[in-house]
Amino acid sequence: MTQPVRWAILGAGKFAREHMGPAIHAAHGAELVALGTSSDAKAAPFTAFAPGLRVHETYDAVLSDADVDVVYVPLPNHLHIDWAMKALKAGKHVLVEKPVGLTGPQIDPLIALRDETGLQCSEAYMIAHHPQWARVREMIADGAIGDLRHVDGIFTYNNSDLTNVRFDAKKGGGSLPDIGVYTIGSTRMATGQEPLQITHADIDDLNGVDVCARVSARFEGFSAHWITAMNVHATQSMTFLGTQGRIHVPAPFNAGTYGEARVELTQSDGAVRVERWPDVAQYKMQVEAFGASVRDGTSYAWTLEDARATQVVIDAVYAVAAPR
Repeated sequence: MTQPVRWAILGAGKFAREHMGPAIHAAHGAELVALGTSSDAKAAPFTAFAPGLRVHETYDAVLSDADVDVVYVPLPNHLHIDWAMKALKAGKHVLVEKPVGLTGPQIDPLIALRDETGLQCSEAYMIAHHPQWARVREMIADGAIGDLRHVDGIFTYNNSDLTNVRFDAKKGGGSLPDIGVYTIGSTRMATGQEPLQITHADIDDLNGVDVCARVSARFEGFSAHWITAMNVHATQSMTFLGTQGRIHVPAPFNAGTYGEARVELTQSDGAVRVERWPDVAQYKMQVEAFGASVRDGTSYAWTLEDARATQVVIDAVYAVAAPR
C-alpha cells in the first residue's frame, strides 16, 4: 500500500478550518498530521475531524516535524512568500494560498528556491482542478463558440467587518488580491492568452484597499471586463462570447457552495447544451492532484509561473488606475 502524503497546516483560520482542513482529511492518499497554532480553542475543530493530529505551538515547530511531507500555507497574504520559502528550506513541499505574492516580481525568489530544492511548490488555485473549467478550455479551443470576442467576469461579496484582514493594506488586502485572481486568472486559464493592455481601471478605495474594481483589458482578438468587490451583494459568473455562440459558467469559483457546477453552451442554431458536475469537491481534487505531483511526479495544473502571470496583470491594473 502506498504511503499517504502527510500534510500540515500553518495556522487555524476559518478557511483552513471549514474548507482545506476537511478536504485534506477526506482526500485519497492524503493524511492531515499536524497543525500550527498556539490556541487550543482554534485547534479543537481540527482535532475533532482529524483525531491524532499533532498540534504545534509555533510554525517553526511544524517545519521541524520530520513526519510532515507537505505544508499548506493559508496565512494572511503578506506572509505567504516568507513562510513558503521557510518551508521549502526545511525540506517540505508547499501549497500556498493565493495570492502567492503582493507583486509579480516578489514571487521570483520563491520560483528560484523551488527550482533549487527540486520540491513542489504551487498556488492553491482550486478552480484549475475542477472539470467544468477543463470543459470551458476545450470548448473554446474546439471552436464551439466560433472566434472568442469578449469575456465578462464578476466576483463580488459584501463584507461589512472592517477589522477583517482583507481591509488591511499592510497585509495585502483588497478585492483584486483576494478575488481578482479568479476573474483574471480564469480568463487566462480558459483562453491560454495574456492581456496585451489594461485599457481601463476604475477603483473604489478605502484606506488604501480596493473595495471595488472595474477593469477592462484587450487580448489578441477579444476584450475582457472584470468586476470584483468586497462591498457588493455576493455574485459570481463568467461568460465567454464568440462569433457563433456563448459559454456561461454560473458558479465559476465557489462551485457547489454558491451554486451548481455547470457549463451552459448556447450556439447560433439555437441549440443549448448544459453539462453539470453536482458531486465534484474541488478542494479535495486539489489536494489529491498536489499529492500525486509529490508522490508520482505528475504534472500539476497551476504553477507558480501561472500565479505570477496573474499577479502581473493585477500589478498592471493598479498602475493604470487613478492614484490610490
